[in-house]
Amino acid sequence: MSPAGHNLPFTKPAQPLAMTASLPYGRHLIEDDDVAAVTAVLTSGHLTQGPRVQAFEAALAERVGARHAVATSSCSTALQLALLALDIGPGDLVVAPAMTFLSTATAARLCGAEVVFADVDPVTGLMTPETFLEALGSAPGSVKAALPVHLGGRMADMAGIAAVAEEAGVLLVEDCAHAPGSVRAGYRAGSSARSAASCFSFHPVKTLACGEGGAVTTNDPELAARVGRLRNHGVTHDPALMTDPELSLDEDGRRHPWSYEQLELGFNYRMTDIEAALGLSQLAKLDRFIARRAALAAEYDRLLAPLAPIVRPVAPAPDETPSLHLYQVHIDFPAIGLTRDEVMRALHEQGIGTQVHYIPLYRQPYFKARYGPMRLPGAEAFYAGVLALPLFPAMADGDVGRVAAALAALSTG
Repeated sequence: MSPAGHNLPFTKPAQPLAMTASLPYGRHLIEDDDVAAVTAVLTSGHLTQGPRVQAFEAALAERVGARHAVATSSCSTALQLALLALDIGPGDLVVAPAMTFLSTATAARLCGAEVVFADVDPVTGLMTPETFLEALGSAPGSVKAALPVHLGGRMADMAGIAAVAEEAGVLLVEDCAHAPGSVRAGYRAGSSARSAASCFSFHPVKTLACGEGGAVTTNDPELAARVGRLRNHGVTHDPALMTDPELSLDEDGRRHPWSYEQLELGFNYRMTDIEAALGLSQLAKLDRFIARRAALAAEYDRLLAPLAPIVRPVAPAPDETPSLHLYQVHIDFPAIGLTRDEVMRALHEQGIGTQVHYIPLYRQPYFKARYGPMRLPGAEAFYAGVLALPLFPAMADGDVGRVAAALAALSTG
């Protein structure tokens, strides 16, 4: 059972989950109210660019403590738009941690910038102020921006990273894809109090599900406005920003009802009202989702403790209250005489899904070809033993025991 007070009720899912033997490492939870919210959009007359996107943006900004939120089609596009809005482009250098998903570093490349990979802490997988400083020192020029990542819901040391960035004149964009609701030393993920902007993901496997979707949060109104334009082809309908009165304004200086101007190249990176409606419904449950994930993680901690040091959970910092997206452990595979492949396949045969977050980015063929072969010791150490175990709100209390027992059997032979 989960710790007292954390065995939280959930409303009945709208449809039963497919009855398979698989217990994946992550899965969304869609309930009746989520379905009702989406259904209401389908009959509202607004499927996209409507009132629910604006409502979701306002609710997200309020929740994370930022002045502005701009909804996008994904976190990948949110990262790209945030960097573009900060004028990151060809000739610029951007630091990204080696331990993250492809989209973090890819966003910089899609802007035309080059990536400098920072090493990470070998236990947490997080970029630290020290590894950030090392990356700045190894960069082949002045770095313009950096992308600290809050991995698995555990937050990077933003106070320390921001101090280094300020000294070096580097802009920060936080990758909060895993961390809606996370707090460290009083600093809320997405508040952007120590960065120019923060970016979120609402992919189905994340803490909050929109189907697809992302967002940029910021306290800079001009940055928010530019991100909003860039997600919609660089277009404005604001007469104050229009540059061609003959094209766009009538004789009284009012915008023609049909007028719009493209101020710069942009994209179709918009969120739909369908996604936003689901996001609004899910956002209202964030505290419940966080509590349930915390309860499951606490049960993992208890049941896996006897397996130390063979199996060691990746713990949050003492000053942190994480919104856990992942429950990651380090496994001493040589000590148990099994490879990670063998452990993952053995667990899969028992219906237990696992995943590795992540392969160091510099080892991916694209980045290896561009920047040459490299090895960063912290990233290599983290990658060598890490494994993500199932963690999602719809898990039954007994599922954690099932996973722990399976790991114990493999770890003790």
